[in-house]
Amino acid sequence: MANEETSTSLDAPLSSSVGDYLKTIWLLSNNGGGAVGTGEIARELGVTAPSVTGMLGKMHGLGLVRYQPYRGAELTSEGQQEAVRLVRRHRLLETFMITELGFGWDEVHAEAELMEHVVSDEFTERLAQHLGQPQFDPHGDPIPRADGSMPTAPHTPLAQLEMGERFVVHRVLSQESEVLAYLESLGVEPGAELRLRQREPGGNLLILERTVPGDPGASQELSLSREMAGLVLGQVLGRK
Repeated sequence: MANEETSTSLDAPLSSSVGDYLKTIWLLSNNGGGAVGTGEIARELGVTAPSVTGMLGKMHGLGLVRYQPYRGAELTSEGQQEAVRLVRRHRLLETFMITELGFGWDEVHAEAELMEHVVSDEFTERLAQHLGQPQFDPHGDPIPRADGSMPTAPHTPLAQLEMGERFVVHRVLSQESEVLAYLESLGVEPGAELRLRQREPGGNLLILERTVPGDPGASQELSLSREMAGLVLGQVLGRK
């Protein structure tokens, strides 16, 4: 549950709870593209609707959101800038922990949540330089550039694959450790090549074939629910 305390002036560092709200609104609004309802924010952060209403009122006073009761909250340009800075920090930290420290991709989200609020912009940019200015983190999530722009990436859901089509996984739309660990156990992670072999009647289960890395002639069969496949984004390569 988010901490409900906040700063009273932008002359002081924003509290971690304000940062969590900014990131949540940015993510739920598809990278700051519109207003988000209080109910959505409450569900995502695990807080009550009245708590969200109170926090949005404070953030409106700080100039970070435009908020009208019953219509939701929208990031201002200043709120958008702060949200993108936090997302950049978070995804660079996750990348560092996975590629340099040996963490699993299902282990890093909570750690990055803690660290993103305390590292400086200078540390963030040195970290980006050390990592070679990556455009995407190991989950396939785009890392905002220092100027706030976003890399583009394939975004077709695996669930939309047609029979016989091949697909390269680019991104997984989940931070839940159980989901990530499950997908990793099946080999469904960025860079994996899949082919749809069959759909069960009703289309709720996809039977897939995964190319074994290092051995293009070998494959493994796996099954994914349509709901789980909807979390996997990538590029369709055609039929095989």
